[in-house]
Amino acid sequence: MKLYYSPGACSLADHIALHEAGLSFEHEKVDLKAKRTESGIDYTTVNPKGYVPALTLDSGETVTENIAILDWIAHQDTALKPSGTMGHTHLLVALAFISTEIHKSFKPFFAGGSAEDKAKAAEVIVKRFGYLADTIEGDYLFGDKVSVADCYLFVMLLWADKNQIEVPKKLAEFAERMKARPAVWKAMEHEKLV
Repeated sequence: MKLYYSPGACSLADHIALHEAGLSFEHEKVDLKAKRTESGIDYTTVNPKGYVPALTLDSGETVTENIAILDWIAHQDTALKPSGTMGHTHLLVALAFISTEIHKSFKPFFAGGSAEDKAKAAEVIVKRFGYLADTIEGDYLFGDKVSVADCYLFVMLLWADKNQIEVPKKLAEFAERMKARPAVWKAMEHEKLV
């Protein structure tokens, strides 16, 4: 199995989750501008969409999109999703919210947006983080156990820090707890972020 990533991109969530699950995998850096992998492969032959993440399974099938990859990882290690009859549904709700309401809102920061566009985006991001801070159920989104959604939220908090977006205290404390996790350090070391 191989994860295709770009350092610090949203693919870091998958990188962390794979380590949290204890799965054996290779990882290969992608130059998103050149659309080439570290080994020189045309990345669009792996993922025709041209962006990360992509996870090529041992079966040869490739899964793309954070929600799908994180959901797949949670199915490999059910400890990484909330329990109960609605656990999987709650996980999908959290992943969709992080992807569509937070991740998407960072676009002006990465696509050369104007100062005004960035300020408007930051307002939206702060509001969305506020919602999560109000609904977090413990040390992590769903209580005392980390989930794949926590891995994704952590990356969004790294982006907020990088762009000087203030987050609620509860989420800043959450980010510190995540940083202390061995899987987070391992992924960040692989991506040369620490």
